[in-house]
Amino acid sequence: MLNDSRPEPTAASTPAARPATPTCDGLRAAGAWNPAWDPFYRLDPEWTERFMAMGTRPMLSGVLDAKTIEFIAIAVDASCTHLYAPGVRRHVAKALELGATAEEIAAVLQLTSVLGIHTMSVGAPILLEELARRAGGAPGAEPR
Repeated sequence: MLNDSRPEPTAASTPAARPATPTCDGLRAAGAWNPAWDPFYRLDPEWTERFMAMGTRPMLSGVLDAKTIEFIAIAVDASCTHLYAPGVRRHVAKALELGATAEEIAAVLQLTSVLGIHTMSVGAPILLEELARRAGGAPGAEPR
């Protein structure tokens, strides 16, 4: 036995065993893993596994058909609050593979684009109010 003055490792000082992450592993294997998820996976693989399991459950439950799931994924990835082009590309390709038409996918994108209307529904009234205020008119009055 060597005379080593280092303390024995404790549970707090040794890294915990990596928890099982079958959902995350399956997403990687299927090519559906987003590399942007790597940092939080490295920080907390158990939390990431639970999050991914929750997020993929509706897709795996069979309640919605595969093409509908792809339409929803296209809408989420193409939305003005997300704009994740690699996901749009992947889900458009999968939707086409599942028999979706160009018209169906275009309709999904058109419906999703309505999210951006809030730019006008919030901004236009403010602009009209400011123009009326500067012109000395009442709010809601037509600008000169």
